[in-house]
Order: sequence, then C-alpha cells, then structure tokens
Amino acid sequence: MINLIRKYALSITLLLVVVYLSFFRPPSTGLSLISNFDKVVHFMMYFVFSGVVWVELLRNRQYSRRREWSIAFGFPVVLGGVIELLQSYCTTYRGGDWFDFLADFLGALSAGLIISFFIRPWYIKKK
Repeated sequence: MINLIRKYALSITLLLVVVYLSFFRPPSTGLSLISNFDKVVHFMMYFVFSGVVWVELLRNRQYSRRREWSIAFGFPVVLGGVIELLQSYCTTYRGGDWFDFLADFLGALSAGLIISFFIRPWYIKKK
C-alpha cells in the first residue's frame, strides 16, 4: 500500500484537491459573473487530474492500454458524475449540473487523447 501511494502520490494528491474543491463553499468573486467560467474550471481540473494519472501510469508501466484508459479516463469521469450527484443531493450550497459533468468528461477525454496519441508513443520509444 505504501509503495502504491509513493508511485501515485501526485495523482492521489490531485484526487483529494478535486474532491475538496468540489465540496467547499466558494467565496463570491467577480469571476462568477463570467458566463460559463465554472465549466472552464471543471474542464481544466479534470484535464490536469486525468493527465497526471496517465503520466504516472506510463512512468510506472504496469498496465495495458485498455487498463490505462479505464483508470486514467474512466475513473475521473465516474468521479465527476458521482460528485455532481452528491453536490445535488447532499449539499445545500452546491448544485449538481450535467454541463459541469460534460466539462469533466471533455477534460478527461482531451487529456486521454493527447497522452494516448502523442505522449505515450514518444514515452514508449524513449524507454
């Protein structure tokens, strides 16, 4: 277990950050006046989270391409959906939004496509 935490420390840290940011009570700022700014934030959070998971999986070279997609893309997407449901049904100050989930999905998908088609082949050749 300790070895797993060491290998995936940044992914685990980002997971905790995403969960925290998804449930804390955000302060009022002028950014909330920008139309769909929160969708950009969702996209970027899941793009970075999924991308880091991909990179750590590649660095540790333990999984097949299918398993990498399941972990680095599937897990963030499921997490995004669960968080939106929990925000909707378990908080009074946050609301679940399917467009937020779509932004999460697109962020994770974008990271997966970039890593799978550009970074992964380069990384495999390098090793």
